[in-house]
Amino acid sequence: MSEPTAPTDPTAPTAPPTSTAAPSVPTVPTEPPASVPTVPTEPPAPCAPPAPPAPRPEEPGSATASPPAAALGAARLARRLVRLYVGLTLYGTSSALLVAAGLGLGPWGALHQGLAERTGLSMGEVTILVGAFVLLLWIPIRQRPGLGTVSNVLVVGIATDAALAVLPHPGALAVRIPLMAAAIVLNGLATGLYIAADFGPGPRDGLMTGLHRRTDRSIRLVRTLIEVTVLATGFALGGTVGAGTLLYAVAIGPLAQLSLRVFTPRPASARSTTVADRSPGAAILRR
Repeated sequence: MSEPTAPTDPTAPTAPPTSTAAPSVPTVPTEPPASVPTVPTEPPAPCAPPAPPAPRPEEPGSATASPPAAALGAARLARRLVRLYVGLTLYGTSSALLVAAGLGLGPWGALHQGLAERTGLSMGEVTILVGAFVLLLWIPIRQRPGLGTVSNVLVVGIATDAALAVLPHPGALAVRIPLMAAAIVLNGLATGLYIAADFGPGPRDGLMTGLHRRTDRSIRLVRTLIEVTVLATGFALGGTVGAGTLLYAVAIGPLAQLSLRVFTPRPASARSTTVADRSPGAAILRR
């Protein structure tokens, strides 16, 4: 059996309710953090200025070419001018040697000699006048003269007269034959020399190349027709035609070609060296 509960006295004082919350802890005021003194930093060291770029090599023909390149171009031009005027002077001298030998002239030489005998002018004067006339024939075929063209007209005639003024006229055949041979060889040498200067063709060569371009005929055919016509006209006017004429016609082509090979400057690639990739014993081969 359950025990009876005792009655509560309503007048008895009640105990205060107990609090279950934890007592509050008083906060301790915190001091502000001490400031750390900043150490002054040094300013950065100035950077060195960048090195200027290396100058690029300029072409010899450019406006900003370096002095060595400009000097090289001037030296090359000087060599070309020497070739031109030495070649033209030797050409006029060789024409005078053929006249002195008296065994026959080339086609144009025979024409000049025949006109000189008919007009009373000197051989050099006729050479200049004929060259100027041939130059006028360039106009309809639209050829353009160069420095070599104009120089050919003047220098060859002057050199011919100057050489004829000092050359003797030998009578012995033993002297005339070697003189004729030397004249033809010298003429071929002079032809290659002034053509290698590359200042433009002479009046007669320009006429040939111009007719070849305008008519579309071969160089050989055009040259043959011009030479035969000139030779026949010179012979009719009294120019000397003989063994020297035939020898000149046969030999001048090969001699001029050989002279061109000797005096024409080779390109830089032809003078360079090539490194072999298979034979260590001969690493550098000349082309």
